Amino acid sequence: MTGRKSEKATPASQYRERNSTADRALDILGLFSQDKLSLSGQEVATALGTARSTAYRYLQSLVGNGFLEEDPQGGFRLGLRVLELARLARRGYGLSEIALPLMRELCSDIGETVLLTRRAGGAAICVERCEAEHPVRISYERGSVLPANAGASALALLAWLPEQECRELLEAQRLQRFTARTMTDVDALMERLAQIRQDGFTVSRGELDVDILGIAAPVRGASGSVVAALSIAALEHRVPDRRLGEVVAAVRRAAELISGQLTVVGD
Repeated sequence: MTGRKSEKATPASQYRERNSTADRALDILGLFSQDKLSLSGQEVATALGTARSTAYRYLQSLVGNGFLEEDPQGGFRLGLRVLELARLARRGYGLSEIALPLMRELCSDIGETVLLTRRAGGAAICVERCEAEHPVRISYERGSVLPANAGASALALLAWLPEQECRELLEAQRLQRFTARTMTDVDALMERLAQIRQDGFTVSRGELDVDILGIAAPVRGASGSVVAALSIAALEHRVPDRRLGEVVAAVRRAAELISGQLTVVGD
């Protein structure tokens, strides 16, 4: 008589289970956003479509590894391990080490907040920010993910993409209106981007944040392609027309200096 073999987890099945758990952990981390800085166990269970006990098991695993921590106000928030990974990610690009000294110098010279952004698909991500003595309240916090159609930095990142790629990218997403000045028409945006390429910089007035003026210029890597945008953000009244040319020139000069150093070390 042949007995039934006991079921043992094979290495392949163990790998699939580990992979599944990793996927759920990544799903949970992906639930956090600018508007959702803390999550309850029930919210996670609902988002994952699992029992609350299962959701708590994933959450406790993330807490145990430092990716999450319990929020004193209730629920769970991102942990210090995430901050450390973000720091390492920025260092891995090599861009921050080169850009930051020049960003600080630009911030000191013109007295306005300076930003460094990169593109990720259809979004712009702020990777570094140097705050002026009179801070301004803007959407570009370090690590924030922002839309492609609003703000000087985002437009500067798009402007030097191949035209067809740029159009497809804009048409593939719902373009959000943030202020009365935000552009959401793809054809109008394409015309705007062509002008930015011709000028070599862009000026944005209240398109993402009301009363905020942005000036951005492209940063190029060793291959010559645009890898980032350098910009300033200031209250509109602080950069009147008589001062605009001076600030534009300073932003472009700093962007060119960063580009020159990137050319030496490689992208």
